[in-house]
Amino acid sequence: MDAAMVAQVRRFNRTVTQRVGALQDEFLGRGRPLGTARVLWEIGREGRDVRTLRADLGLDSGYLSRLLRALEADSLVTVEPDPADRRVRLARLTPAGLAEWETLDRRSDDVAAALLEPLPPRQRDRLAAAMADVERLLRAGMIEIAVTDPADPDARHCLRAYFAELDRRFDAGFDVDRSNPAPDAELRPPAGLLLVARLGAEPVGCGALRFGPGFEAGGACEVKRMWVSDTVRGSGLGRRLLGELEAHAARAGARVLRLETNRTLVEAIALYRSAGYTEVPAFNDETYAHHWFEKRLGG
Repeated sequence: MDAAMVAQVRRFNRTVTQRVGALQDEFLGRGRPLGTARVLWEIGREGRDVRTLRADLGLDSGYLSRLLRALEADSLVTVEPDPADRRVRLARLTPAGLAEWETLDRRSDDVAAALLEPLPPRQRDRLAAAMADVERLLRAGMIEIAVTDPADPDARHCLRAYFAELDRRFDAGFDVDRSNPAPDAELRPPAGLLLVARLGAEPVGCGALRFGPGFEAGGACEVKRMWVSDTVRGSGLGRRLLGELEAHAARAGARVLRLETNRTLVEAIALYRSAGYTEVPAFNDETYAHHWFEKRLGG
C-alpha cells in the first residue's frame, strides 16, 4: 500500500474525529460517549432488532450488549424478545429515549452547521460534495461478498429485486417462466454458485455462475443473475462481483465465461465491454437477450 495514501487517510481520520467531537467523553454534551450515543441514534423512532443493529454498525456482539445495557440503565432503551419470533431481540426507545434522540438530532444539526459556517459558499459546496464522495467510497469498502445458498433469505431478496427490476426496465416486461431457467440446484456447488454482497445487514447485490455441460473438460460456464441495488450503484460493486465470479470460475478450471443481456441494460453492457467481454453470436435461445458476450480466462 502506498505510504503517502496511508498517511493521508490517518490525517483525515484525526481531523474528523476532532471536528465531530469523537474525542470527548461526553458526545454533544449529553453525558455519554460517542459509541453509546450512536447506538441510541441508530435504534431510532421505530426500534431495531439487535442482530441487524450489530451488523449495520459492525460491532462485536459483546460490546453492543454493553452499550445497550448502559442505555437500559439510563432508562432510555428497552431490549425484549420480538413477540412474533422469540429468537429475535428488539431494541426500542423509551419516552425518555425518544426525547434524548430528538436532542441528539438537533445538536447533530448544530455541529454540522458549525462545520460549514466558517466557510464561504463555494467552499461549503466543495466540502459537501467531497464528503458525499468520501462517504460513497467508504461504503464501497464496507461491502462484503460471500458465496451464499440461493435459498438464503438475503439471496431470495436479491433475486426478487433482480426480477422486479427486469420487469420495470424491459420494453415488454419480464416473466421469469419465459426466461431460460437457472434453478436453485444449478446455483449450488458443484453445479454452480451464487454470490451475495452485503452492506452491514442489507443485501445489496448478487451474481451467479452456472457450470454447463462440458465444463469439466475446461469448457465454458455462464454468468447469471447479476444485480446491484440502487443504494450502492456507482460504488464499483458490479465490477467487484464480476471479478469475483471470474476468479471463482478460473479456480474451478473454466476457460471461457459467457453471458447474455438485454439491450435496455446499458450499464451492464458497458461494464461487460470494459471488463474485456467480446460480443459473439447467440449461443442460446434466451427470450429476453439481444446481446451475447464471452471472455477467455487466463490470458
